[in-house]
Amino acid sequence: MSLHLHDTATRTTAPFLPVRAGAVSLYVCGPTTQGAPHLGHLRTFVAFDVLVRWLERSGLAVTHIRNVTDIDDKILVKSAEAGAEWWAWSLRFEREFQDVLDEIGNRRPSYEPRATGHVPEMIELMQLLVERGHAYADGNGSVYFDVASHPSYGSLTRQSLEDMQDAGEEMEPGKRDRRDFALWKAAKPTEPGTAAWDTPFGRGRPGWHLECSAMSRKYLGETFDIHAGGLDLRFPHHENEQAQSHAAGYGFARRWMHSGVLTVDGLKMGKSLDNFVTAARALAEHPTPSVRLALVSGHYRATVEYNATAMREAETVWERFSATARRAAQLLGDHPLAAPEAELNALELPADFVAAMDDDLAVPEALAVIHREQSAVNSLLAAGAAEAEIASGLGRLRAMLDVLGLDPLSARWGSGTGAEGVEHAALDSLIGAQLAAREAARAEKDWARADALRDALVEAGIRIEDGPEGARWTLDTKN
Repeated sequence: MSLHLHDTATRTTAPFLPVRAGAVSLYVCGPTTQGAPHLGHLRTFVAFDVLVRWLERSGLAVTHIRNVTDIDDKILVKSAEAGAEWWAWSLRFEREFQDVLDEIGNRRPSYEPRATGHVPEMIELMQLLVERGHAYADGNGSVYFDVASHPSYGSLTRQSLEDMQDAGEEMEPGKRDRRDFALWKAAKPTEPGTAAWDTPFGRGRPGWHLECSAMSRKYLGETFDIHAGGLDLRFPHHENEQAQSHAAGYGFARRWMHSGVLTVDGLKMGKSLDNFVTAARALAEHPTPSVRLALVSGHYRATVEYNATAMREAETVWERFSATARRAAQLLGDHPLAAPEAELNALELPADFVAAMDDDLAVPEALAVIHREQSAVNSLLAAGAAEAEIASGLGRLRAMLDVLGLDPLSARWGSGTGAEGVEHAALDSLIGAQLAAREAARAEKDWARADALRDALVEAGIRIEDGPEGARWTLDTKN
C-alpha cells in the first residue's frame, strides 16, 4: 500500500506494512482519570481518531485499543482530598472523557480496558521479568525493573544510561539503582485497602508503565503495528513500556507515533500559567465542530496553537464548509446521486487528497484540496450547473471532510435533518435573502441601502465577509 507513516523510534517516514495483511493493530495510551479532560487530551485523541478513520478508509480492519489508567498516585491523592472513594472518583472522570470524546465526534475504540481489570496479566509479566533477570522484588511488596540489565534501554528516546543518571537525586528505598522504575508498588498504610492486590511478591498496586505492556499483549498480541500517544509520554512512559516488553521477549510495537503538544496563546498549557483550558470550557465557548477543526488543521506531529484568532478562523472555515454543503443539499433534495452518509466511504476521493493523507497524514495539504473542492461546488451552484455535477462535487467534499470527522451533513453535526440543521437552514434562507437584496442595491449603486442592510445584519450578530464568490455569513460568536 502507498501509506507512509512516521516512526518516532527511527525518526523516519516509511511505508506502512501491517503485521497481518488487511488489518491494523493500534494501541493508544488513554487517560489517567484523575480529573476532567482538558484541551491537550482532545488534541491527542482527535489526532489518532483521524489516523483510525484514514486506515479504515484505506480498506484496513483496525483493532483500536485505548486503555484507562484507573488507579494511580494522583487518583488516590485527589480522591482522598475530595473525600471520595478512589474507584468512584476514577469512574466519574472516565465517563467525562467518554462523553467529551463522543461530543467531539471521535469513534469509540474497539476495546477500552481498565488497568484494574488486568492485574493477573500484570503479575504474569512481572514474574516473567524476574525469571529472566530483568526485574527484582525488594522484599516489601514492590517490584522494580532493572534498567541496566537491558542494553537497549533508552533507544526510543536516544538516551544513554549515563545521561539519565542524577547523582543529586535521593534513591527510593528498595531500589538498586536510581534509574530503575517500579513495576509494582507496595501497599501503604495511608492508602485505602481496596487499592491493593495480592501478588507472589506482596500486596500492592500496579506501576504506571506495567499496565500498557500487559494489556497490549492481551488484546493485540506480542507484536503489533502501532503504539501511539502524546509527545509528553515518550519518556519515561513509552521508553519503560518498550524496555519491559522487549525484556520479556515480546516484539511489542513495530512503529511509534506521537502527537505534538498544544499551546495556549503561545505557551504550553498549565494551571500555574493561568492558561489551562478544560475540554468543557472550549466546547462551551465555541461550536464543537470548530474546535475539532482547529485541533486537526495542523499536522498531527506539529504544535497546535489555541487562541482567539485561531478559533475565529476555524469557526469561519467551518461555517463556509457547512454552508456550501447545506446549499448544495437543499438544491439536490432527494436526487438519486446525492450520497447518504452511510455511502460516503464508497466514493472515490481526489488523488491529491489521498496523496496528502498517505504522506504521514498531511492534513494541512489535505485541507487545501478540500478548500478547492468547496470553491468548485460554490462555482457550480452559482453557475446553475447540472444536478449530477453538483451531487458529484458535494459527495467528494463530504467524503474528504468525513475522513477528518467533519462531514457537515452528518447526523453528528446536526446539519442534516435534525432540529439544529432545520433551524440553520431557515436562518441561511433569511440571511441569504438579505444578502441578495444588498447585492441588488450595490448593483444599482444604492450604497446607502446596501450599507443599511449590512449594518442590520451586523447588529443582529451576523458577520459578513465579501469575496470573489460573493458574500458569506457567519455567526459572530464574540458578541
